[in-house]
Amino acid sequence: MSAVLQVEGLHKSFGGVQAVADVSFAVDAGELLALIGPNGAGKSTCFNMLNGQLAPDDGIVRFEGRDIVGLKPRQIWRLGVGRTFQITATFASLSVRENVQMALYSHAGRLRSLLGRFGRAFTAEADALLGQVGMLDQAERPCGVLAYGDLKRVELAMALANQPRLLLMDEPTAGMAPKERVALMELAARLARAQKVAVLFTEHDMDVVFSQADRIIVLDRGQLIAGGTPQEVRANPNVQAVYLGSSH
Repeated sequence: MSAVLQVEGLHKSFGGVQAVADVSFAVDAGELLALIGPNGAGKSTCFNMLNGQLAPDDGIVRFEGRDIVGLKPRQIWRLGVGRTFQITATFASLSVRENVQMALYSHAGRLRSLLGRFGRAFTAEADALLGQVGMLDQAERPCGVLAYGDLKRVELAMALANQPRLLLMDEPTAGMAPKERVALMELAARLARAQKVAVLFTEHDMDVVFSQADRIIVLDRGQLIAGGTPQEVRANPNVQAVYLGSSH
């Protein structure tokens, strides 16, 4: 089976500083691949090239066999690539359901018909997504009053609105309490494996990484220095020296 996401020879420089250098990897359907590394390793730059926010200087990004370099983020999203961000991107004044409906309207190309009135369009679809992430009982609450962990669940529901085959999760548990972090990633992992969604995620919490990832790749100064199963990466001396430290 061919990879859902295949990255080959990705390069990006800023003012002579090489942020990403010759990075190659792949993610299969239903697989969770963690991209880790110290601050400044190039993780966010790499992510931003995958969904069209940055154009690579060189390299290929293939989604389901199609080269998507040069496409805009909204075009890539409509192909079936979802994304969550370090800081939640919800509308505080809208209800939980309306936030998910907004994502569904966008996926259907009907945002211009919205004009501030949601009505009953996509209500059933929004409630189904909220049920998947355990937020249906809070569907009518404004997002502005939710706890941060619940906002992350709403954002996950929104990311699933375009029925993605690839989900990019950039620091998905940032700002959450330790127990909430594990619970959110366990939820994302269950959904991804059940729906055969390929997941690439960055994360600073090593407990989350090593408990949830099927494979891990490690960036340092823009270059991949290691890759493999959690056990292989944990035992890698380069990773221990550069990122994890002797305590791990």
